[in-house]
Amino acid sequence: MLNAEYKLEEKKMREIKEIHIHCSATREGQAITANEIRKWHKARGWSDIGYHYIIGFQGIEFGRPLHRIPASARGHNKYAAAVCYIGGVDANGKAKDTRTPRQKELLVKIIKQLKAKFPKAKIHGHRDLSVDRDGDGVEKHEFMKMCPCFDAEVEYMDFQPEGFVPKSKVGKDEKAKRNKVRASSKKSSTSSS
Repeated sequence: MLNAEYKLEEKKMREIKEIHIHCSATREGQAITANEIRKWHKARGWSDIGYHYIIGFQGIEFGRPLHRIPASARGHNKYAAAVCYIGGVDANGKAKDTRTPRQKELLVKIIKQLKAKFPKAKIHGHRDLSVDRDGDGVEKHEFMKMCPCFDAEVEYMDFQPEGFVPKSKVGKDEKAKRNKVRASSKKSSTSSS
């Protein structure tokens, strides 16, 4: 995408309420570009690449301009920003968190930039947006896809807005654990005063 098109996004910006984290579902170490993903998505009949940001092994590539709605997760696109890291599958084609230290660093960088503009945006992994069929939080057996192959809600819990309610079971469990630790430390600090 051209920088001029990205400058237009400021004028046309839409409200962002969710940040979706994806993987490209490509094999570990396989370097692909935003343009390759764009070709895949256009072959599906989409107007453009589905993601706004692509985290490669060396840097960040821009995809669809942020002012345009992504093709991220059905039913969750209108207010979303979509971020995809290259990888997510091992050499045998099995789901695996293949992020390099650099990709992890760049994901945090993009999240911080988006949160600076949209502080109330919630962060979810693509799989966290699956249907919770039993009402206790989205679990592995309910995932529509394994994407992004790690627990994004848990990993980025410190970036979640006040009152964040996780969609995943592991996210709900982690939040409950953190709340319990906070309540315990509050209780011990008041009793020692």
